Amino acid sequence: MSRIDRVPLVHASLGEQELAAVAEVFASGWPAGQGPKGKALETQLKERYGAGGAVAVSNCGAALHLAMLALGVKPGDEVIVADYTFPAPAHAVRYVGAVPVFADVRADTGTIDPQAVAELIGPRTVGVIAVDTVGMPADYAQLQTIADRHGLFVVEDAACAVGATYQGREAGALAEVACLSFHGRKGATSGEGGALIAADPAVAEDARLRSSFGIGSIFDQSQIVGLPIPEFTEIGYNFKLSDIAAAILQVQIGRIGELLQRRDAVAARYAELLGDEELLTLPRVPADRTHAWQSYMVTLDRSVDRAKVATDLRAQGIGCGHGTWATHEQPVFETKQKCPTSADLFRRNLAIPMHAELSMDQVEQVAHTLRTAVRTHTGSVRRAA
Repeated sequence: MSRIDRVPLVHASLGEQELAAVAEVFASGWPAGQGPKGKALETQLKERYGAGGAVAVSNCGAALHLAMLALGVKPGDEVIVADYTFPAPAHAVRYVGAVPVFADVRADTGTIDPQAVAELIGPRTVGVIAVDTVGMPADYAQLQTIADRHGLFVVEDAACAVGATYQGREAGALAEVACLSFHGRKGATSGEGGALIAADPAVAEDARLRSSFGIGSIFDQSQIVGLPIPEFTEIGYNFKLSDIAAAILQVQIGRIGELLQRRDAVAARYAELLGDEELLTLPRVPADRTHAWQSYMVTLDRSVDRAKVATDLRAQGIGCGHGTWATHEQPVFETKQKCPTSADLFRRNLAIPMHAELSMDQVEQVAHTLRTAVRTHTGSVRRAA
């Protein structure tokens, strides 16, 4: 198959505007972190989300780690985390010596089930990390009510959801602390990168200090006349985002509306082409929210052999993936918990190409190939029907 026929699962929308922004950084002489471009990005994010503070960091995992530290999570504490997701929230809880407690998810949205959260709260519970699953915001009104009742914090893992909304508010502004990702498959990207958004300026400042080994911005110190010598007052980390990445993100954040509109069009066309296929369930978006479409995941009928479908798609140059993870089943966490809905989605979801660079011809190619594959690889009971 020729290269032009291939349809990648993901593709970043980077171009001349981003290159020009990088050239400015090269000319400035400061490509490292927490410089002028980093500060400008943080101001842009703070204003966009109406936050008390924003901290640009190396990735969303770093933002989640810093959130746990800034919120005072201690060894032995329990933090309830959404189960059906990339396992970064559970990792962040473990980084600080706390215990992740896995909450099952809604079957229709894949987002954390508030009732499951309520049932898991115990004497050692200190907070909840909700996840906007592959771009779908969670049920924050219900989650916040539960958290307020028990004196818990709520962190929004909005890694996949830049541009999505919930009850008219933008993902990234739906909890007291939110963590964003700017990985290469996200709606706004610098290849790698992340941010912590906090309602409380003190939480943001704590995260900013810890993100730079506990001594703050070397760029700021270099602007002071004299020779200030910083003191290391906290154990910190090297989680800074380079000014090169920050410059790219300033452009990308400004393009979110344009890029999301293109993803919306892809999702709408998939719905038209695949909505009548009985062997697939398409994503459902509740009326009170919008989707960022970081991924487009279909749920296969239980009679369909997902591995064989994926093999067919990839053999024809169409990218696909398993979706995301049932975290409680991962060996590293050694838990005896059960999250049956998450486990079921983990086995039946299939991610198909979704990005702003897809043409409608490619979308139609994917839909046709997928429909043929699921019908070819369904069980004998379904075939007989």
